[in-house]
Parts: sequence; C-alpha cells; structure tokens
Amino acid sequence: MGKTTTAVNLGASLAASEQRTLLIDSDPQANSTSAIGFRKDPSRPTLYQAMMLGDPLDSVILKTEVEGFHLIPSDKNLVGAAVELVPLDDREYRLKALVNSLRDAYDFIIIDCPPSLDLLTVNALAASDAVLVPIQCEYLALEGVSELLDTLERLRVQINPSLEIEGILLTMYDDRTTLSKQVAADLRDYFGSKVFESIIPRNVRLAEAPSHGKPVIFYDIHSKGAEAYIQLSKEVISNAQKRLGQGTERVDSGAGASPEPAAAAAAEPAIAPAGDATTEPVVESTPAVPLADAAAAAAASIGGSGGSFGSGGSGEAGSQ
Repeated sequence: MGKTTTAVNLGASLAASEQRTLLIDSDPQANSTSAIGFRKDPSRPTLYQAMMLGDPLDSVILKTEVEGFHLIPSDKNLVGAAVELVPLDDREYRLKALVNSLRDAYDFIIIDCPPSLDLLTVNALAASDAVLVPIQCEYLALEGVSELLDTLERLRVQINPSLEIEGILLTMYDDRTTLSKQVAADLRDYFGSKVFESIIPRNVRLAEAPSHGKPVIFYDIHSKGAEAYIQLSKEVISNAQKRLGQGTERVDSGAGASPEPAAAAAAEPAIAPAGDATTEPVVESTPAVPLADAAAAAAASIGGSGGSFGSGGSGEAGSQ
C-alpha cells in the first residue's frame, strides 16, 4: 500500500509547487492513470506504444487537471511488454531511452511500477537516479526491508551503478497505535536521516480520492493526507536544490548514512515494493529517485529536470 498513492499525490503536489512534473504509469493495472481521472480507453496510446512500438511521445503524453502535471498512461498491453522485452538486447534500458529524451522538459519524472520485480520494474530502476521507498507502518513491512535493499544492491551492480536511495517514506501511519510508533522508531534508529521527516497518515480522503479521479490536494486540500504530501513535496524539492547546489551526486546509500538530496536532474527515480512496505527517483540535471515497497519487491521511479521518481500501490484508508 502507498506506491501509486505516493506517485500520484507527490507528483500533483510537486506540480502545484510550480515544478514541471511527469508521471509515467508503468504498471499494467493502470492505477495511476485512473487515479488521475483517465478511464480505460482502448484507442488511447500508452507507454506500450512509446516503449515497444516507437510511437512519438507527443502522441502519448496527456495533460492532467493540474497545471504542469503530465501523464504517460498505461493499460493492460504492458503485460505483453514484459514478455516481448525478454529477447531484446537492450531490454533493461528501453524506458531509460524515453526518459532521457524528456529530461529537459521536466523538473521531476515519476515512474509508477508494477508490484513485482519484472522487466518493467527493472527498466524503471535502470532509468532512475534514486529510489524513494514507501514503507507501511506494520511489522511485516520491516521484514521486507533488508530483502529490498539486497535487491537494489544487485541492481546497482548489474544495471545502474548510480542508483541511490532518495529516502524512506513512512505510510499508513496511525499515531493512535503503539505499533506504528514502534515501526517508525525502529526505521529511524536504523536508517537515520534516510527516513523522510514527512509521514503519510492513514486517511479516508486519500482512499476516496482515486475513485473521484483526483489527487487528494484537489479532492480535499484540508485533509491530513493532502497536508502530508505537500510537506513531502517540499522535502523532495529541498533535497534536489541542495544536490544541485553541491554540484555532486549522492554517494552514500547504506543504512544510517546521511542522505544527499537528489537534484532535479535528467534521470528518473524508481519506487520498489518489498514485503509489506511500500516504496516510492538522482542525476545532476534531473534527479531520479526510485521507490521500493518492502512488501512486494516491486519498483517505481520519480524524476525531475534531470531526475525521476517511481511509485505504485493503492490509497491508504483511515481517519481524516
């Protein structure tokens, strides 16, 4: 839980902060596409046409109701892409080629990935600069974290040496329960400043917004969920600005290490889920931060003008 919710609402919040933002829905379930208000349409070109058939991106990118927030939609055809990519020589880098061609047009690029570590997810991580990892505040989420980090390390060695962890995002947090507080404390003890200060609460409005085809900031701007994602967008922008100011890429990614902010560069971040946790992309011109879900071992990415972000999943439910 939290991957798609984070991709959609972080993207909308970044755009509302006057950051040119692109959301790439690489999940065949197309949850991000519908959560922004685009219902199923077999005649509409999607990521499949752009990545597998070479259709021009201008024919695929859609404008949303949020100014400066664009979408490359998905549909069930992407299920076939995961199979069609297998025999190709550049199978891990098809999405990266698309992202690189878009870096100059956006400040952030977010990729919402499937809830499994298939070739679509690997493509998202290969195109990303960093990974944003949404983790559900439940016990089983903790068990998936180490497996997720092991997976990211293997991908870093084999596919994308520059892939870093942008940050860990606590989701579905309920401050009324001891469990949520304990999970949050354990993660902060282990990962230190890698954990975002922003926390996404259990929130009814977050769960309701996708059914209305709206990001939560347009569904209920005064809800706790909207406030949390606005705060998260400020952290992501601040990290990007710091990285650009330093003129260097982040080099640390280990537990407890001080995270260097991802600059809004031309790479894409990815989000990968592993276990019960949810995760949600850094290059110098456009930052890319991948997000990982510790529950499902899937990936997604976010990026900006030189970077990308990924996320996936469904909305959190809870109190307003």
